[in-house]
Amino acid sequence: MNEIPPLDRNAIRPGAFWRVEVVPETGSTNTELIARSREGAPEGSVLVTEHQTAGKGRLGRGFTTPPRVALTFSLLIRPEVPAEQLGWVSPLMGLAAVAAVRGTTGLDTRLKWPNDLLVAETKLAGILAEADFSDPSHPAIVVGMGLNVSQTRDELPVETATSLRAEGAHTLRETLLVAVLEEFERRYTTWKGDPGAIADEYRDVCVTIGRRVRVHLPGGTFLDGTATGVDDQARLLVAGRALSAGDVVHVRPGE
Repeated sequence: MNEIPPLDRNAIRPGAFWRVEVVPETGSTNTELIARSREGAPEGSVLVTEHQTAGKGRLGRGFTTPPRVALTFSLLIRPEVPAEQLGWVSPLMGLAAVAAVRGTTGLDTRLKWPNDLLVAETKLAGILAEADFSDPSHPAIVVGMGLNVSQTRDELPVETATSLRAEGAHTLRETLLVAVLEEFERRYTTWKGDPGAIADEYRDVCVTIGRRVRVHLPGGTFLDGTATGVDDQARLLVAGRALSAGDVVHVRPGE
């Protein structure tokens, strides 16, 4: 791999809503930002790392990526919305990522429920939200994303993963980060005023709806069926159940 330059902090302009800190290495940006939340970090705090050594995925999975090849960051928010609407935080970041990647690269990106960013059927980015309930009256949410930028196909961990480079797209990580934050802020502001306002946008880009799926649920069980929709609490509707968590596999015809 060619030498990849570090993030240019001067190119990550501060926004009215967010303040960005870049660190050379951390175990997990989510874990670190949750700790800072408990110490009173303000809403809009963003932690970006060049190298994440103990990233966290859904259902307790861990992962690591080489330095500088991905855009890896977490954002802290303190939304004052009904508790049943907090399931929209990850999809909000997913929508922001779709808009940012489309806008900066032209790639036709979509979402697999709840928030995997896809190019066709390959995964470009994953998103994970975690709650801080240390102050139950004002819960905080940290939402993190790892988006593959510079890996070649040979450098990707699995065949079902992709990167901007592998798709022939190129953009600076700084440009992409600012675009994601701007797109998130716009939707976050709308959502706080009207929690149902972004549901239709999400359904329009969610390729899971209408597909046969196998959902791996917490506890090692699974559910097969057709995903018939996403409800107003961001839950996936499968076989008469409304699912708030699970790892979805799209079942191909004939499987």
